[in-house]
Amino acid sequence: MKIESRIFEAIAVFFIVMGIIYAVATYFYRTGVEWAGVACFSFSAALALLVGSYFRFVARRVEIRPEDYDEAEIEDGAGELGFFSPHSYWPIMIAGAAALFAIGFATGNFWFSIGVALFLVAAVVGLVMEYHVGPEKH
Repeated sequence: MKIESRIFEAIAVFFIVMGIIYAVATYFYRTGVEWAGVACFSFSAALALLVGSYFRFVARRVEIRPEDYDEAEIEDGAGELGFFSPHSYWPIMIAGAAALFAIGFATGNFWFSIGVALFLVAAVVGLVMEYHVGPEKH
């Protein structure tokens, strides 16, 4: 996980440097600094730094993985990788509700977006609580 954190931190540094260059370059243009681009670079750097910080935090708590060990063999990565729900319909409901929310928000239908946000929250709760109810109840 340390490698992933370094990658995202390098991306954050790239966005910071490019944001500064972009701000300086647009400052000398006839209309002045173009703040939308500067904001996009700043938010992109913040998001990359957020993911990199999360990976660095997680890397301290997990043992070394075969991907992080230079002399690892293919067999070191064999075995169970985790549990993934084989037949859950909640991710489809979350994606649909998120798409409808975005469409309502983009078109200015804020009441529609608020109503769909309730369905989005309900779908997320359903996904989280999926294995806390009986297998025949969902």
